[in-house]
Amino acid sequence: MQLHPNVQAVQDALDAAGARAAAGEPAEVRMLPTAVHTAVAAAAALDVQVGQIVNSLVFNAAGEPLLVLTSGAHRVDTDRVAAAVGAAWVRRATAELVREHTGQPIGGVAPLGHPKPVRTLVDRTLSGYNEIWAAGGVPQAVFPITYAELVRVTAATPTDVA
Repeated sequence: MQLHPNVQAVQDALDAAGARAAAGEPAEVRMLPTAVHTAVAAAAALDVQVGQIVNSLVFNAAGEPLLVLTSGAHRVDTDRVAAAVGAAWVRRATAELVREHTGQPIGGVAPLGHPKPVRTLVDRTLSGYNEIWAAGGVPQAVFPITYAELVRVTAATPTDVA
């Protein structure tokens, strides 16, 4: 089965980085039977806690794209994030800005596999889980990974974002 180009880009990035899931096996994108546009839906489909779902949220940080990888159990505090990155302000990105910088649709944005690197923060709360799940480039694609691997493969800065 041929993968959607976004999913293939994510899998290629995972492979190139040598990304590993919790049991040490290679991180591999999996296709769910239906799209999961929310952390709650993804958690239900995977039978995991909502906190184990990595929401990949793109923000406009004073004119620069910023990817925030947060636990599905959290809401991002944009004032806190602005202070963390030294930006005058931070607000949710438009769908156009998301696609321009990630090549992926809202609801399926992966932490990697973008046309070029995007400055990335990762929620420290995710470190409390042995395995976390992130989107794979489209709303029905996901992959398992550990917190340490997520930080490594995305070059993200661990931050308190909620």
